[in-house]
Amino acid sequence: MAQETDDWIGTWSASPQPVWAPDFLAPPKVPRNLWNQTVRELAHVSIGGSKIRLLLSNEYTNHPITLGSVHAAISDKGAAIVPASDRAVTFGGKPQITIPPGAPVLSDPIDLVVPPLSEVAVSIFVPEVTPIETMHWEGRQTAYIVAGDKAAEQDIKPESTMTAKVFLSEIFVDAQPGARAVVTFGDSITDGDGSTVDANARWPDNLAKRLSDRKIAVLNEGISGAKVLSDRMGVNALARFDRDVLDQPHADVVTMMMGINDIGWPDSVLAPADKMPTADQVIAGHQQIIARAHLHHLRIIGATLTPFEDTFHGTPLFGYYSEEKEKVRQAVNKWIRESGAYDAVADFDAVVRDPANPKHIKAEFDSGDHLHPNDAGYVAMADSIDLGSLLGNKK
Repeated sequence: MAQETDDWIGTWSASPQPVWAPDFLAPPKVPRNLWNQTVRELAHVSIGGSKIRLLLSNEYTNHPITLGSVHAAISDKGAAIVPASDRAVTFGGKPQITIPPGAPVLSDPIDLVVPPLSEVAVSIFVPEVTPIETMHWEGRQTAYIVAGDKAAEQDIKPESTMTAKVFLSEIFVDAQPGARAVVTFGDSITDGDGSTVDANARWPDNLAKRLSDRKIAVLNEGISGAKVLSDRMGVNALARFDRDVLDQPHADVVTMMMGINDIGWPDSVLAPADKMPTADQVIAGHQQIIARAHLHHLRIIGATLTPFEDTFHGTPLFGYYSEEKEKVRQAVNKWIRESGAYDAVADFDAVVRDPANPKHIKAEFDSGDHLHPNDAGYVAMADSIDLGSLLGNKK
């Protein structure tokens, strides 16, 4: 077992969420189960280190799961790894681990030099029939699945692929003196929906590039479909804030961009029976998040909700937008900008809206569904953030 270091900081994360029941229209993107198979997942880290640890989650499963072997390495191309970088992962000195229901497990330290902004490949062999009930849906990176224990193989020929994440929820590196982390807490726009798969083009990825020379980690805790006040594609913001934000070592800044799904889902096929919340109800949820961040001495940055006129036009999801919903978005944004409740504001609405029609996203930033930005939009969002304001003028 590698010698434990004194201190750790997250460098990559993917917030766990439960696989939803068949009554919800979105495909789960994960197999129903894994059995005698290896899954190789890639994670694009923010800061580097000389050692890593893995956090693996069984949070939303009501039975234990056994991982037969786990390996970590530097990713090469596709499903391949850099051969000399392969490391067997242990848990309490043992190569296997059974994760209790509802729990995460943390690996032993792993001697693996990880450069900043590089990709780590984590390969997990599942020997028993293992239902997949905990996942991260909007992974935006290809994961590779193959029969047998191929966790140590330099290259694998996958029998199937997926873009969701399973098991792997965070990677830590050994923390250098003065290490800091920024947590981006949000929904699909933070999670990167609309960005190019395997391009690491989410706005938090672009922020990590801007901060890489300062050795500041950026952790993406976005969940597509996430809401402030209620559950469905993941638990509500207030329920997961401790796990995803407050429990992060060395995190002293959090951005909050959430609420558009609370507004948009009701009266659509996504939540036809739900009543649209008032602006005051969404704001009350934001106030709770702010209070809890400040209780833990975190600086918190409020991000305005971006335009969504004509969202999902021509699809069964049309109805997400209405003029009444737009009034609620505008009221929430006015409060974010003017209340002074947040320590600073990232005005993403102003960045991506069409000046000729502020209810609508700019055509050059539109991924096509009129809600989610494309790669260029995510670059513009990250570039718009004033780093002094974000970090509280700390060096």
